[in-house]
Amino acid sequence: MTSEVLTAYRRPLPLRRGLELVVREVRTESLGVCSVVLERESRGPLPEYVPGSHVLVECAAPTGTTVNAYSLTGSGNSPVDYAISVQFRAGGTGGSAFIHGLVPGDRVQVSLPRNGFAPTATATHHVLVAGGIGITPVLSHAEAAVRWGRPFTVLYGYRDGSAPHLERMRRLCGERLVECVGREALARQLTESLRRQPMGTHLYVCGSGSLTDATLQTARDFGWPEGRLHHEVFDTVALDPGEPFTVRLARSGGELPVPSGVSLLEALEVEGIGVPNLCRQGVCGECRLSVTAGTPVHRDSFLSPAEKSSNTCLMPCVSRSEGPILEVDL
Repeated sequence: MTSEVLTAYRRPLPLRRGLELVVREVRTESLGVCSVVLERESRGPLPEYVPGSHVLVECAAPTGTTVNAYSLTGSGNSPVDYAISVQFRAGGTGGSAFIHGLVPGDRVQVSLPRNGFAPTATATHHVLVAGGIGITPVLSHAEAAVRWGRPFTVLYGYRDGSAPHLERMRRLCGERLVECVGREALARQLTESLRRQPMGTHLYVCGSGSLTDATLQTARDFGWPEGRLHHEVFDTVALDPGEPFTVRLARSGGELPVPSGVSLLEALEVEGIGVPNLCRQGVCGECRLSVTAGTPVHRDSFLSPAEKSSNTCLMPCVSRSEGPILEVDL
């Protein structure tokens, strides 16, 4: 899902309060994708979680320790293990290489389950859209929906020969699974499926940024209310360096420059001002700051459209300022 390289690494609080688990099994799901099953050494029960949850995993990499977030693929009901599926990413920060190098018996530090992509309890129907490795949280949703008898439909887009968990989805969903091989097939199916929006139906999409944007825009074009749209992004795109600006610290009264190509989060860290953070890519929401003056340029995938338009908060890891000065609650 997301990753960060930590210099002068100190284990983040969610991991310090988390669990040390043992690798029970590693298996290949599809080309470039492996699943890892983690359990307690005692094989005892693990904390339950809401469908769509993820855990933070501490990964040792040549460039330093990284913290990556990976979706759990179970229903979350009375788990005795946590299973994650990870796509290998050449040239990344090393998290995927670490996961793909695990073998049974290895020990891994993980956080307790966290969730920003939960199903809506009041929904009358759930439309779940997944692209490639984005199937992982959607699989969790489907597992729970089957268990509790909730109505749902899954649109799964994948490349021919590269579809993690496809057979499992076929067995689990039956006719509720719509397979789309290739982007064009998925785009056609999205138009057909989202043209109809029965009262109380909620849409969930997980995949690349381009898939997520296209799916949400299609839904909006057909009049879906924002409150019924939910998404999680599994990649990020390179951001332009942006214009320089000055950040004013409302509580301390200080000011500091944020040069072009340097994030607000990095500028604060250089001055010894710590802000809790994990993904550094505008996805997880961990570094959220309140804005007390000025207008942010939002470049994250976490805040809702209403939160962005309010201009009362921002994600300092990626967002910048529209004007020369931005004031935050620090």
